[in-house]
Amino acid sequence: MRTEATQRVELVFGLFDANGNGVIDIGDFDLMSKRVVEAAYDSDEDAKEAIRAAFRRYWVTLETELDSNGDGVVTREEFRGFVLSPERFGPTIGQFADALAALGDPDGDGLVERPLFVALMTAIGFGHANIDALFDAFEPTADDRIPVATWAEGIRDYYAPDKAGIPGDHLVGDPAS
Repeated sequence: MRTEATQRVELVFGLFDANGNGVIDIGDFDLMSKRVVEAAYDSDEDAKEAIRAAFRRYWVTLETELDSNGDGVVTREEFRGFVLSPERFGPTIGQFADALAALGDPDGDGLVERPLFVALMTAIGFGHANIDALFDAFEPTADDRIPVATWAEGIRDYYAPDKAGIPGDHLVGDPAS
């Protein structure tokens, strides 16, 4: 696994531990889902339900694949070997990527505007400077929008262990470096 991928794994674990108790559990996904849906106040109910379903599937996949002792939580150690395993996690990431990117397009024009992108990514837990660096890496249009498909593909790339130098790497570390 590339160094960049390892850094992404560590960041994702911290984000998924939304309540900060040191493990990932269903409560973390409920909290993240609630925050993301609240940030997408202009989105329709179908889009909101799609992201809720994606978060539920994410948790079920993690619990099924990683909770080796059946205690209802995923530890950092359990998490490390899995999240960047495309053969085990690809469909779950795909559903999440499509749902999140679509949530960012409430008017259905195929484009995500920066303010909503920032709101959704902030709701997940990413830092504002990193979010702006990521959005800029997606090469927005002159009116500061990115294609929904570009964002969805960027999410998929983020979870690919063999990728480096991708826009998602802006989410890890200092965006100025």
